[in-house]
Amino acid sequence: MKLILDGNINIYYIQTLCMIFFPGAKFGAGEQEDSNAPTMEVRLTEEADGLRAIATVTLGEKSETAVRFEPFNERYAPDKLAKLVCGSAVVGACGTLLGYRPSWGMLTGVRPSKVATELLQQGYSKTRVKRTLASDYLVIPKKASLATDVALIEQKIIGTPNKRDCSVYISIPFCPSRCSYCSFVSYTSKKLLELIPDYLVRLAEDIRKMLGKIRELGLNLKTIYIGGGTPTILTADQLRFLLSVIAEGTDVSALEEYTLESGRADTITAEKFAVAREYGVTRVCVNAQSLCDEVLQNIGRSHSAEDFLRAFAVARDSGIPYINTDLIVGLPGDRFRSFSKSFDTVLGLRPENITVHTFCVKKAADILRQDSNIYSLRGGDAGKCVDYTQLKTSQEGYKPYYMYRQKNTVGNFENVGFALDGAECKYNIYMMEEVHSIFAAGAGAVSKMVNYLPENGGKPVIRRLFYPKYPYEYLADSSTEEKLREMEEFYRSEGLLD
Repeated sequence: MKLILDGNINIYYIQTLCMIFFPGAKFGAGEQEDSNAPTMEVRLTEEADGLRAIATVTLGEKSETAVRFEPFNERYAPDKLAKLVCGSAVVGACGTLLGYRPSWGMLTGVRPSKVATELLQQGYSKTRVKRTLASDYLVIPKKASLATDVALIEQKIIGTPNKRDCSVYISIPFCPSRCSYCSFVSYTSKKLLELIPDYLVRLAEDIRKMLGKIRELGLNLKTIYIGGGTPTILTADQLRFLLSVIAEGTDVSALEEYTLESGRADTITAEKFAVAREYGVTRVCVNAQSLCDEVLQNIGRSHSAEDFLRAFAVARDSGIPYINTDLIVGLPGDRFRSFSKSFDTVLGLRPENITVHTFCVKKAADILRQDSNIYSLRGGDAGKCVDYTQLKTSQEGYKPYYMYRQKNTVGNFENVGFALDGAECKYNIYMMEEVHSIFAAGAGAVSKMVNYLPENGGKPVIRRLFYPKYPYEYLADSSTEEKLREMEEFYRSEGLLD
């Protein structure tokens, strides 16, 4: 897609807005030279009493223009005002040309509830927040209400962050098979799976050092999250080894939450969950994605709906108190009738958490190589499915507590976590809202050092530290000690140990 910008305009923001209307759009040099590519022209000018944006979008022989003006005011700094008028003009022009109104208006970020949180922190009432999201950001009313509800629950759970709080993420980047939509760092070949024993030895070494540094600095470890990949690809003995290393390094009984993201039904056994229960795990994920066998086959899952039901029963019988189940809206071949049937079945099982994702087309996903036309602007049945999940969860006593968005989702919809009262996944909130540091270990893991600044509207100072992406690179890596020194340096330089 071709961009022609005039004025002090954030090019990345305009690109992300264009991708709402032109899913899968690219903005490289080749597109800039392509005379047949859609074109977006945006001009921003400063006038005596405000800012004016003019956006013109051209697709073939069709073209539409939208003009937006906003006077200078106390509510928005000039850079924020510029973003608002440019966003409004682009959404107006594209919406008219394509006859499409995006549910989230001009909001493009990962955290759509962030704006609602900022407004609440400024003293806005719930009603005024929803009204502002609709009027200033062009968010449709039901999404404005969703964002506000999520922000209120997040605020309640976060409370007043303690500067010494932290969480831990541990990466097990291996899976029994690769889903066609997956772009995560996960490995499935026999040769790579043979790395698991050596990987665990190295990971255990890093966990010991990491937990030791957390103790040395006097930090409050609140949650641990073991993610993947599929952590339950480990054998029961391997899982026992991993969990015992964690138990040696910290008092897991003092944690607010301890998650094992088991995920795949074909890796779950009663023996593994008995080990997890023995070592203090309080939350597991048994993910369906769909309960339609044809859809599961389409996306490369190596289990059936019946396998999921068996795995869920194993999880419930284990005595682990909290179970999360994931479902994905908009998967290839899924329609409202089959999705709603899947969702109703999951609701009937009463997991403490239900996370509803919208199918997202990632650049590294196999499915994109199989079907380059898989991007979808309106999303077919996806909007109806998303609405259904939010209506049914409300009727069944679940509340939305966690939400994020990704680029190139079907229909530009959101991912939402729902929970029964008191069963919210705290790690998800702490991680997404960046209220405290996340110490991480393992291939592809990213430690995120955070100084949360409530006096600055909750805007944090963040430093990220990356482990190598691939397991064989991780095994050869020698940066752990350096990372731990950088972590300590961050805490001391930011005054978090005072």
